[in-house]
Amino acid sequence: MRKLVLLCMSLLLLVGGIVTVSAQEDADLSREPNWWEERVWYLLFVRSFYDSDGDGIGDIQGIIERLDYLNDGDPNTTDDLGITGIWLLPIMESNAYHGYWTTDFFSVESDYGTMEDFQQLMDEAHARGIAVIIDYVYNHVSTEHPWFQSAVAGDETFEDYFIWEEENPGYNGPWGATTWWRNSTNDLWYYSPFDSALADLNHTNPAVTEEMNEIARFWLEDIGVDGFRMDAIRYVIEIEVDGRPILADSPTNREYLAEFNAFVNEVSPDVFTVGEIFVNSSNTISRYVEDGAVDAAFEFALAEEIIGAAQLGNKRNIERQLATTLRELAPGTFMNFSTNHDQPRLLTLLGEDEGQNRVVANLLMTLPGAPFIYYGEEIGMTGTNATEDDRQIRRPLPWDESENHGFTTGTPWFPLEEDADIRNIARQIDNPDSLLSHYRSLIHLRNSQPALQYGATIPVDSSYRAAWGYLRSTDEETLLVVLNLDDRETTPYTFAVESSPLTSVSSVDVLYATSEITTNLPELTETGGFTEYTPINETLPPYSIYVLRLNP
Repeated sequence: MRKLVLLCMSLLLLVGGIVTVSAQEDADLSREPNWWEERVWYLLFVRSFYDSDGDGIGDIQGIIERLDYLNDGDPNTTDDLGITGIWLLPIMESNAYHGYWTTDFFSVESDYGTMEDFQQLMDEAHARGIAVIIDYVYNHVSTEHPWFQSAVAGDETFEDYFIWEEENPGYNGPWGATTWWRNSTNDLWYYSPFDSALADLNHTNPAVTEEMNEIARFWLEDIGVDGFRMDAIRYVIEIEVDGRPILADSPTNREYLAEFNAFVNEVSPDVFTVGEIFVNSSNTISRYVEDGAVDAAFEFALAEEIIGAAQLGNKRNIERQLATTLRELAPGTFMNFSTNHDQPRLLTLLGEDEGQNRVVANLLMTLPGAPFIYYGEEIGMTGTNATEDDRQIRRPLPWDESENHGFTTGTPWFPLEEDADIRNIARQIDNPDSLLSHYRSLIHLRNSQPALQYGATIPVDSSYRAAWGYLRSTDEETLLVVLNLDDRETTPYTFAVESSPLTSVSSVDVLYATSEITTNLPELTETGGFTEYTPINETLPPYSIYVLRLNP
């Protein structure tokens, strides 16, 4: 995959405490964006979104009934959330509530409905301009999957679908967990670092490769999904070097995944694959996208610093991490998020400080990298899995203040959060000052501004720790994002940047503002940079954001 060069990042220098940035002569402001960059994505757990039939379990028909909440299909309205992409947590048949223990790759989870229901969802979503990707649990299957059951019964066709040893090799998994499990039926040990109820597939077996390819072909060609979120892809192929097992991130692993990615692109040239490479290393992630293993990956290191910037009210760490991300990862190859289905809820991490949650939203919707919003984040759902019960971070979505908060007319599959009386959609949807309205307005802003979707990014230096900003540029426009990360009003501050695509600035348009402001014009240097620029006359209120268009 060709790595496009972002403006300025390879020459990012720290000089006397000032971040100086030089524009790259070959930076491509007019590049054609990948279609997934232009979208705002919603991470949706079917079981917890909306129950249409009263059995207490969210279902596919429930999503269809509530699609207008996400996107009503009318680009001229602004009372929907503005979502243009959905990632569905596993929808294939599974013997676990969360869906990650697959028992049938070609069926829809019976709790959720039928394949006909899912096909209707695809049609309804596409009619509204919403792309749909599904979780592909590629690394392993449930031990109740017919492949594994046939293997332990002695069927030679399926024995080599899995990784067996006659004796326990004795080493733990890539994160220290138990790796090998004894099966009492065939008295062999099978490899599975995630859980004894799972079995890792032997992807060195060409028959397994063919099976997994045909599964992808089915969902792309027959059903019409727009892509896959590739689960746990650091661990697909294990190798041994000098007698030492390499259980994650081997070159062989990336090469194998690149072959799969090439296959799905032959089946569907517009397919989108996004990888879960759960590691706080932009360099590790870059190897996967550069090798073509996936089209893009979630940038966990940047996600951590987005949350950290809101918690600390300080730009220092996120400024450094953004520089690293932009240096290591090409445009369109990293996706942004704050938390997901495996982590404590965002508002809980933030000590239930809604102002900090707004800062996270401000960053997600204006930084490079298409944003993914975990369902309920837009209303401030809370929850933690500190008790090792991950259902607590995947609770049903509260729609209103009625019994069971409008999620179901039956008994919810898992109790809603205790604060659902105050944190629900109905309570916030018509309140212009609510967290939901804040997310909604920022999503619609991003949807309307190509520079925010895929523009080149140039961080600017600020003289004050909590005031931060960056330029987002295409060949048609340059925007300046101005942020106060803190819970206090800023002191007077100035911005500086060494160079930019700007050649002149005749006026400033305010595209988004937390409060009424008076703007100033920058005095540009010969390289399009500026020093001691105060874009807004007033000091910045707590947690505020302003998006300015600098007109030539």
